[in-house]
Amino acid sequence: MLFGFLSNSVALLADAGHNFSDVLGLVVAWTATVLARRPPTSRFTYGLRGSSILAALFNAVFLMLAIGAISWEAVQRLKAPEPVAGTTVMVVAAAGVVVNGLTAWLFASGSKGDINLRGAFLHMLSDAIVSAGVIVAGLVILMTGWLWLDPVVSLVINAVIILGTWGLLRDSLQMSVAAVPPGIDPLKVRHFLEARAGVSAIHDLHIWPMSTTETALTCHLVMPSGHPGDAFLHDLCRELAERFKIGHPTLQIEVDPDMACALAPDHVV
Repeated sequence: MLFGFLSNSVALLADAGHNFSDVLGLVVAWTATVLARRPPTSRFTYGLRGSSILAALFNAVFLMLAIGAISWEAVQRLKAPEPVAGTTVMVVAAAGVVVNGLTAWLFASGSKGDINLRGAFLHMLSDAIVSAGVIVAGLVILMTGWLWLDPVVSLVINAVIILGTWGLLRDSLQMSVAAVPPGIDPLKVRHFLEARAGVSAIHDLHIWPMSTTETALTCHLVMPSGHPGDAFLHDLCRELAERFKIGHPTLQIEVDPDMACALAPDHVV
């Protein structure tokens, strides 16, 4: 941030602000990973796996707030453009591209399967994009003297980052209120369970995230011919893990279909 103030560049300040948010985001993500490894207790029966969801939500919200603050400053600069040290802007931004680009590359492989890592990846990628835009802005300002370009580039980059972060914000917010995790189609899960041999109906089907990488399921299977045995349940759990990546299913077998409906008339999913 020091170079941002020295060069009087709002675009470079945006870069520094994103870097600061990245460091904070990485600390939060690391803390959540440590907490998620803690064993379950009598009160926290799932352990603290859900902290990874909160970390992803925090990263998304914090990044949006940072973008809002930087955009506000950029708008003020549009009203009253100020001189910018273009050379300083370009050199510092180039260093940012290298550091943030390499860090984003390290997170890229794990970002598809873990929303928490995706948050860290997006933070780093967004900073690399910001730095690249700042380099271009610094060069053009040196060549043309267009001072208004500095805040304009900042606003454009912020818009790009918002588009990339919106999905993370949406997914983490939904997961924080126990929505079905992204990538799992609840109708397909329902149809799969209904199609198992001996199952005449199902009810109380619930699917929710235990963490950013683990999914739980509970469901009542109505099987009038009787309990099929442990082997049936073991095979069903294995298929749920392989087909839908649901690793923590809890299945209840019910024999009397009339009793099942009477017990849960308002909870059929």
